Amino acid sequence: MRVKTARGRKPSSTRWLQRQLNDPYVVEAKKAGYRSRAAWKLIQLDDRFRFLLPGRQVVDLGAAPGGWTQVAVERVRPTGANGALIGRVIAADLLEIEPVEGAEHLTLDMTDPEAADRLRGLAGRSVDVVVSDMAAPTIGHRSTDHLRTIVLCEAAAEFAFDVLSPGGVFVTKVFQGGADGDLLNNLKRRFTQLKHVKPAASRDTSPETYLVATGFKVDSG
Repeated sequence: MRVKTARGRKPSSTRWLQRQLNDPYVVEAKKAGYRSRAAWKLIQLDDRFRFLLPGRQVVDLGAAPGGWTQVAVERVRPTGANGALIGRVIAADLLEIEPVEGAEHLTLDMTDPEAADRLRGLAGRSVDVVVSDMAAPTIGHRSTDHLRTIVLCEAAAEFAFDVLSPGGVFVTKVFQGGADGDLLNNLKRRFTQLKHVKPAASRDTSPETYLVATGFKVDSG
């Protein structure tokens, strides 16, 4: 599909719009009622690793605009036999999120020293899954963008170490170049399995990939 109303629009904006119009994941996200195409990334990760199980407690970091939260709610909060919802999803982001039915919401900055305490106060210390799609705003300098995102990965990991239950799962986005060596070593020590995964819904041109850490070991810190 070609963009017919490109007059007055920057070439970069025209390219972005044309890519959106021709992206099958954008189309499918709209059909399914998801707020972003990113929802398919979490669906594909969960289809492979099966961590969003009914009844689990999930914390979604970097949740805006809410696509991952929608998927998490669908998968961990089905209706039980008595009609009650099971499972729990807590969504947190620096930006305010339009509420997702079935989830709880917090607006906070995970780089703020008090943010983890606020989130821990709501989530407690019996979380089954922590997922993070956080990424710092890019400036176009790949190494700088990578380092800024690693800071968010480390904040998410430290939170996960503090709240995950035995056997818990941590999923986080990293940019090309992967995670910092210290972070990787910590994850390898704290979890039984660590995988680098690029879901099919992640664009080929995107430098992003995901770390999926399963089997949290509480006493290995």
